[in-house]
Amino acid sequence: MTTSRTWTASVSGVVALSLLAGCGGNDGQSQTPGAAAGAGNTSKPLEIKMFAGLYNEVPDMKNAFWTEWQKRTNSKLDIEWVPDGDLNTKLDLLLASADLPEVLAAPSAVRPTLLNAVRSGAFWDLTPFLGDLSEYPNLKNNLAKDALKYLTVDGKIYAVPRSRSRIDPGIKIRKDWLDKLSIPVPKTLDEYAAALKKIVESDPDGNGKKDTLGLIGNEIIVKDADPSFAAGFGALDPTYNAEGGMIESRLTPQYSDAVAFYKKLFDDGILSKEFAVMKKTQAEELYKTGRAASYGRSVWWDNEWETAIKKVQPDAQILNLHLKGPKGDAIELQTGVSGGYYISKKVPEAKVKELLKYFDQTASNELTDLAYYGIEGIHYKLVDGQKVLNDQGIKEVNTTSKGAGVLAYSKWGKVESASGSKAYNDAKKKEVEIFDEVGKVNPFNYTVSNTWNSTWPKYENEWKANVTKAIVGQITLDEYKAYVDKINNTPEMKKAYKEFTESYKSFTGK
Repeated sequence: MTTSRTWTASVSGVVALSLLAGCGGNDGQSQTPGAAAGAGNTSKPLEIKMFAGLYNEVPDMKNAFWTEWQKRTNSKLDIEWVPDGDLNTKLDLLLASADLPEVLAAPSAVRPTLLNAVRSGAFWDLTPFLGDLSEYPNLKNNLAKDALKYLTVDGKIYAVPRSRSRIDPGIKIRKDWLDKLSIPVPKTLDEYAAALKKIVESDPDGNGKKDTLGLIGNEIIVKDADPSFAAGFGALDPTYNAEGGMIESRLTPQYSDAVAFYKKLFDDGILSKEFAVMKKTQAEELYKTGRAASYGRSVWWDNEWETAIKKVQPDAQILNLHLKGPKGDAIELQTGVSGGYYISKKVPEAKVKELLKYFDQTASNELTDLAYYGIEGIHYKLVDGQKVLNDQGIKEVNTTSKGAGVLAYSKWGKVESASGSKAYNDAKKKEVEIFDEVGKVNPFNYTVSNTWNSTWPKYENEWKANVTKAIVGQITLDEYKAYVDKINNTPEMKKAYKEFTESYKSFTGK
């Protein structure tokens, strides 16, 4: 029977990686590959045990969407759904346990614990299976540029991608509140800060109180939007130390400038006081209930969130800002690959080939369309040529429904709302189309360093604590910068930065 499970236990502390190479064998019989599905197909479904992220409510794997997905792929999915806010912690625990499922859907290909597991022999090297991709036409033709290159470790491909659009996060603001208070749309980070200050000092929701939040922070500053703000200060630009080592973006002088910006927002009552401890689900709920002016998440949430806010504030309108900082546009682009699907070495070789055929099928335009819109007449209807989700579609076809397959690359995949009208989506695409031209990809989304992976965990929690202390004023900015300089000047970090330089050169040719 198809099943889904979630992990909900709270975990704290640092988990040490104690993964044994090889991870044992599996004598199970291989199943018919999902790609063999079709009318009249009587082959046994391909059973897949998978670990994947949960971004909505726990799905009913017997609902119309998942029934159709499994029918078309001739698969039987047993998925361990892990809530987004706990995903990295649970991922680290899973890797440390060495008790891996057949397929692990990882949201990042450069997480140190994952890279350590790869090098320890936990996952199959897919390079010889994929070859020239002639047996996998969808993986060959439907992925973002360099998609498989982003999933290489030491020159070998260890995963197939979770395809996502380059345009993804946006720094959002309540456009209706700007209009109500006669505030021009901000064009710079300074104008943005000034606009939010005026909003929090006013009563934009008309409840008779000045209790509106400015920028919602969560999980160390502003989570998804942090790289966008950092880009405005130049922190995503390759930055080198005196020895020619490429400094990790969060430890650059430019990022320290971004910390100073956050401190000003905090001092002015703009950045939410709970920014360091607030969970993503809490932050999202605050925004959806009209409590805050600004937040940073994927553009495609806008229509759903506007609809929610309009229940209490009928004129709600969300705008994604194109802001310029002192050293660049405050826009982060994705690589087109949001982590990947890794196959455990416990899986027998014959089944690896079947899993790859399944993933190739999920990269087809047909399966991608299903993942974004579901089934016509059940999940959506056509309105002016636009597929618009109905209530059942909104419930069943969402971020989580895209978590069991590669999908074809879609430029507007994280912009268009499946529940929005054609006019709404056309306007939203026009709103953010320049992002693809002026935004920047963080080079540390694809460069790797073995030394960094073993060294950074020793400092990460302390660094996060010092960022928080600097923003709330428990230490001065000069003390924070001195702390960063101390880290950067350790022999281990200098070695790591040299390795980043070589990795960057190898990937880009620059």
